[in-house]
Amino acid sequence: MRLFSRKKAAAPLIQMRSSRRHPFGVFDGYVPLGDGEARLYRAVREAVPVVDAAIMKMIRLVGGFTVECGDGRAREELSEFLRTVNVGRGQRGINSFLDSYLDSMITCGRAVGEIVPRGNRDIAAIICGNVADVQVKEGDTPLDFRLCGWKDGKLVPFPRQELLLFTPYNPEAGSPYGVSMLRSMPFLTDILLKIYNSIGLNWDRAGNVRFAVVYKPQGDILDQAYARERAEQIAREWSAAMQSGKNGAVRDFVAVGDVDIKVIGADNQVLDSEVPVRQILEQLIARTGIPPFMLGLTWSSTERMSAQQADLMTSELTAVRRTLDSVLEKICDLWLRMHGYDCGFRIVWDPINLQDDVEEARAELYRAQAEKIRGQNPRNE
Repeated sequence: MRLFSRKKAAAPLIQMRSSRRHPFGVFDGYVPLGDGEARLYRAVREAVPVVDAAIMKMIRLVGGFTVECGDGRAREELSEFLRTVNVGRGQRGINSFLDSYLDSMITCGRAVGEIVPRGNRDIAAIICGNVADVQVKEGDTPLDFRLCGWKDGKLVPFPRQELLLFTPYNPEAGSPYGVSMLRSMPFLTDILLKIYNSIGLNWDRAGNVRFAVVYKPQGDILDQAYARERAEQIAREWSAAMQSGKNGAVRDFVAVGDVDIKVIGADNQVLDSEVPVRQILEQLIARTGIPPFMLGLTWSSTERMSAQQADLMTSELTAVRRTLDSVLEKICDLWLRMHGYDCGFRIVWDPINLQDDVEEARAELYRAQAEKIRGQNPRNE
């Protein structure tokens, strides 16, 4: 049932926009213990691809949702709005917004967004904000807080707090900010990058082979007199042979006298990095909760997702969904009120399917057989 009629909408107004005027505008947006921490966690994801893949996998596994309303017309219109809403940067749909919002929440420990109204009658867009541009100002109680931004060197609250979205990820007591999933990873990431950098240097040394050409003059007077000229001639011929090899040609090297050619560094042993790298990756992946084989790591030939792993992963994804419920409910509630609907609604997430279809069918068969046996043999009261 509609309570209000449609009117001409005004142009959308975004309040979380950048107002930097000079090339060094980074100083205006600097937030102590915020922007630098976010850059650190982004660098961890960029430096270790398996961590980035695990976070992207978790975002995909969260899945989508539907909204159930008491009014059928409201449900259809709200579903169409969620499917087509503008979320900025050429993307549409609430799922695209959730992907960016959840990415920021997991990586930075918190996520911020904004509902952009078109006047007082509709929602023009839902966009994600940069966590470094927003700070939380607490009041007398933990229930009283406001989101603030920098303006003319001062931290001032945003004027329309009811249109802002803020979600901390696993917040600690006494702090309004959440905790990033990557908080415990910088130390191990630093060690892992040192190993990878050493491997690169060693292969650059051993793979790009360098030679030591040693000419030893003989004991006669003539050979000793022309030792320098012969060494220079050998050096020119060796350099020409190497240049020909770079161009794909085969050229022999011929020298007279006692000439010794050795590969530089061939006798040195490259350290085995498999064990330390695997130990570090185990620690990093354990923090995400993603089974290793889902990331392409075949540490065991018989590794597969067990029922216990599936239950743990499902519990983790369900907890992430509960964190997002408040944001989705705020968006849906505001849209319904703007369009004059007073019906209730409920967020319904899509089922999480992590098990094989064969295992699920077998479990369903066992449950049906158990129900049949209980029906044939009722308990005696």
